[in-house]
Amino acid sequence: MGPVESELIDWKVWADTRSALGPHFVRILGYFREDGYQSVDKIEEAMRANDPAAMVLAAHKLKGEALQLGGMKLSIAAETIEMTARACVEHHETPEELIELVVALRPMFEDTLAILDRGTSPLVQQRQPTGFGRRFG
Repeated sequence: MGPVESELIDWKVWADTRSALGPHFVRILGYFREDGYQSVDKIEEAMRANDPAAMVLAAHKLKGEALQLGGMKLSIAAETIEMTARACVEHHETPEELIELVVALRPMFEDTLAILDRGTSPLVQQRQPTGFGRRFG
């Protein structure tokens, strides 16, 4: 594990979540991938539109999902965006103070996702294909 991995991922949280979710972990990681890209897109769009209210929910969702999978740095960045955006809404201010963090968010998300994928790859290889309507459990 390199310094970037240890900075981005709390492996204890990751292992606890993986253990708790069992075979569903890979599916949750897939949701994180889809939802994460959507959240980052929404945060970036809101930044371009100077709309802090539009940042709040997307950042909140990204924060929670990253935290669940051990993506601590990403979770903290999303929380900072969420809380700062909330304050901007309350004070009727624009979110320009968040520009550097928002710019750093996508690469941080992609790095976190790549590390999680590498850490999960044996599970991904064992995963059975699922079809539409197939029941889990």
